Amino acid sequence: MFVEFPRLVVGEKSAFAAHLTQLADFKALATGTVSVILSGGGQPDEVFSTRAPTQSGIFRPEAEPRLAGQRELEIEVVTAAFTVRHRLGPVTIYPDRKSADALAAEHEEGGIGFTKEQQWKVDFATAEVTRHAIRPAIAATGTLRARPDGEALLTAPMSGQVQPSGTFPQLGQVVKKGDILAYLSPRLGGDTDLASLQANARKARVALDLSARERARMEELFKDEAVPEKRVLTARAAEASARAELDAAQGRLGQYGGSAGGVPLRAPASGIIADVRVSPGAFAQEGSLLFHIVDRRMLWLELRVSESESARLAAPSGASFRVEGIEKSFDIVPGRNGRLIATGGAIDTATRTVPVLFEFPLPDERLRVGMAVKAEVYSGAAREVIAVPGSAVIDESGVPHVFVMTGGESFERRPVRVGTREGDWVEIVEGLEPGQRVVSRGAYLVKLAATKTGEIGHGHAH
Repeated sequence: MFVEFPRLVVGEKSAFAAHLTQLADFKALATGTVSVILSGGGQPDEVFSTRAPTQSGIFRPEAEPRLAGQRELEIEVVTAAFTVRHRLGPVTIYPDRKSADALAAEHEEGGIGFTKEQQWKVDFATAEVTRHAIRPAIAATGTLRARPDGEALLTAPMSGQVQPSGTFPQLGQVVKKGDILAYLSPRLGGDTDLASLQANARKARVALDLSARERARMEELFKDEAVPEKRVLTARAAEASARAELDAAQGRLGQYGGSAGGVPLRAPASGIIADVRVSPGAFAQEGSLLFHIVDRRMLWLELRVSESESARLAAPSGASFRVEGIEKSFDIVPGRNGRLIATGGAIDTATRTVPVLFEFPLPDERLRVGMAVKAEVYSGAAREVIAVPGSAVIDESGVPHVFVMTGGESFERRPVRVGTREGDWVEIVEGLEPGQRVVSRGAYLVKLAATKTGEIGHGHAH
């Protein structure tokens, strides 16, 4: 809440302007009853109320005090969801206008002005400067990878023309292991086209039938002692060989899945299609890559820590990383939402870095395999330090700054010295004290207001 009001004089109506913001979303309070309460000083309480805002977020109760002297000022807000009373401290009620003008200190606004009306219209928030437990961090860079068993490449098992099995696979499409993505039709006239495979299967069936009849005939003759046992054994071996030839021919034909479309190309793993290297009707050479499938349910964070920091990697206790285009950071806490896979035991001679590998479940659908990340690897016990959200710190010509709230609508630019960063929190080594409030969302807009006051939103209405 931010309240503006003139000096209070007995018998004069004084309009209050109470700007009320809901901390849950930093939007204007649209409904409710707001009361000005004057109490203390050995006098009866005086209450002045308004039951609706004049505009969203601004309530204007009028106070016409009857009693002069030192009083306690309170603002009470009543809505269907809550009732809250704000104690604003002592206030002087002057007996007449002459006394008020003579004794009241002149009010001067200072700092950077950014009105409540401006704040409500944009993505704006403030945060309290607090003490926060932050672990020592080591800066690292890295890449998001799929697990070794979470990535599959589908290549052409033979040369042939790619035919769709329906809707041709697209980037981002979710597939299950065994799904038919397309068909591969070998060149006609070759040993592996459909007609040749069907003919070979029929020939193998005929050969098996002949071998079976010959084996049966030899067995009957052997019973009559008309042929030696060797002839029976030879016939049985020929039948077994013919059966094996039929099984092989049917297996090759079965690769077509019973369809004349060709050899079915089945997804070797479940996941999403990350790359399509072929189009319908294209000719694919044997061994060429057709589809790249990635399972993103579990990812690997592959980090590289510089050689100079490697001595601090005794026992990594977690990591946090950020990617371009996504404001928030992502934390990995082994035992809670991930695990440490390995820490390299040797320095890479080419990059002079040590690899560190974490595994974690996908926390955000916007993350993609192959993304470059900036990260911190945590190692060692946590320290309690003064900290603010990382979004509160902006860089101005290489110097970190924050905007400190000095009043409901006034701010001060303040340079700070930053220390360790953990996730969305940044240690402030110098420049802030606990209990102060800083702009955590919308700091850039306040920066603009510092040079172009009043150009963001409309003017302040009183």
